[in-house]
Amino acid sequence: MTGESYEFAVRGHRMLVDQPPEAGGEDEAPTPTELFVASLATCVAFYAGRYLTRHGLSRDGLGVAVSYRMAADRPARVAEVRLSLRVPEDLPEARRPALLAVASHCTVHNTLTSPPTVTIDLL
Repeated sequence: MTGESYEFAVRGHRMLVDQPPEAGGEDEAPTPTELFVASLATCVAFYAGRYLTRHGLSRDGLGVAVSYRMAADRPARVAEVRLSLRVPEDLPEARRPALLAVASHCTVHNTLTSPPTVTIDLL
C-alpha cells in the first residue's frame, strides 16, 4: 500500500483500489466507488448474457455503459446510477421486456433495493 492505494484479495484474486491524484492517490487503480458502480454494471451484463444463452440467442454486441452521480449533501454516497444495456442487433423485439426484467434483478441490484445490514468491527 502506498498513498491512498489498498490491495485486497477475493478468492485468491489480488486487486487494488486507489484514488486520483487530486484526492491524494496515484491513480493506479479504480476507486472503491468506481468498483461499486462497475460491480452493478457487470452484474447486469452477466444476467443479461445468461438470459441470452439460456434462450439460444447471440451475445454479440451485448454491453453495458454506466455513469453515476455523487450526492451533493452528506453523507458521502452515490446518488444516482444510470445503466444502458446495449443488446444484440438480432434480439427479437418480443424478448426485450423479459431481458430487461432479468437484467434489472441481478444480485447487486437486488442488494441495493433491499440493503443488507452492514457491521464494521475494529480488530
